[in-house]
Amino acid sequence: MNNNQRPDLNELPSSTQLLRSTVIALITAGVLLVTVVMPAEYAIDPTGVGRLLGMTQMGELKATLAEEAAAEDAHAGQRPAVAAVPAPATATAAQPVPAAAAPSPEPQQPTVALQEHEVNLTLKPNQAAEIKLEMKQGAKVNFLWTANGGLLNYDTHGDPYKAPKGFYHGYGKGKQTPEQQGVLVAAFDGKHGWFWRNRSNQTVKLTLRTEGDYITIEQVL
Repeated sequence: MNNNQRPDLNELPSSTQLLRSTVIALITAGVLLVTVVMPAEYAIDPTGVGRLLGMTQMGELKATLAEEAAAEDAHAGQRPAVAAVPAPATATAAQPVPAAAAPSPEPQQPTVALQEHEVNLTLKPNQAAEIKLEMKQGAKVNFLWTANGGLLNYDTHGDPYKAPKGFYHGYGKGKQTPEQQGVLVAAFDGKHGWFWRNRSNQTVKLTLRTEGDYITIEQVL
C-alpha cells in the first residue's frame, strides 16, 4: 500500500502570490540594472546611487582605459618607417656630376632662431598629454621633463609633414619614469615630441623645459 500523500492545495502558492513574486523579481532586477550594472559597465548613473556604491567610478575607469588603449594604438610600437622619408640623393666621387648638368644650388633654408620654453601641466590618474615641436631635419633641442616626484609613462616620437597612415618613428619610450633629460635631433622635417600617461593613483605635475632650434611648440593632447 502506498502512503504517498498528495500536497494540500492550501499549501501551494496562489496565482496572486506567483504574480506578486514575479513583479518583485522584475523590480529588483530593474533596480540592480540601474544602480549597479549600468554605472559599473557604462558609467551611466541616472540615480546617483552607483557613485555612492563606487560602481560609477569603476565604469569611468573602464571608459578611460578604453580611450587610453585607442590613444596608445596610435603610438603603437610599430617598426619605425624611416624609409617613408626619402634621403636626398648625393653624387659619389666615382661618378662626378658634369659641371654642365649640375643642378643649381637649392636656396638656403631660413635660420630658425633658438627658442626656450617651460610648460607646466597637471595630469590626473590615467590622464594623458602630448607636446610637439615643429622642427627641420637635423635641428637639435635640449630638453628636460620631470614628473616632480611622480612617475609617468612616456613615448618620444616624430611625424613628418603629411605623414602616411600608420607611420611611426620613435625616439624612445619608458614606463614609470620620474624624469628624462637629453637632446632631441629631428630625423626629418615635421613635428617631434613627447606623449605622457599618468598610470599612478596620484595627480602628477609635469614640467617640460625646451631650448633649441625649433619653429613652434604646441600641446596637441
